[in-house]
Amino acid sequence: MFNSLSIAKQLEAAGVPRAQAEAHVQILSDVVENEIATKRDLKELEAGTKRDLKELEAATKRDLKELEAATKRDLKELEQHLVIKICGIVGAMITFSIALTAALNKLL
Repeated sequence: MFNSLSIAKQLEAAGVPRAQAEAHVQILSDVVENEIATKRDLKELEAGTKRDLKELEAATKRDLKELEAATKRDLKELEQHLVIKICGIVGAMITFSIALTAALNKLL
């Protein structure tokens, strides 16, 4: 905070009329009080930002764990589907081979 009386006296000493000096000090006081962040404001903002970042970090970690679990489930399901498909293809190939062998045996 600044000393408004001291500023008004300095303005008066520089030749500024008292009423004008008081008006200048009042305007400056209003600006400082309403527009300029104080150290306290900045510390509160910093503390709030740190809290928000910690919460965001925790939420992100939870989301990543959930995503990892869902991805593992999806991969396991895909693996099972691939095994079924491969078994079907191998079974069809075996059946075709047996049929082909039987057909060739009849021809020979």
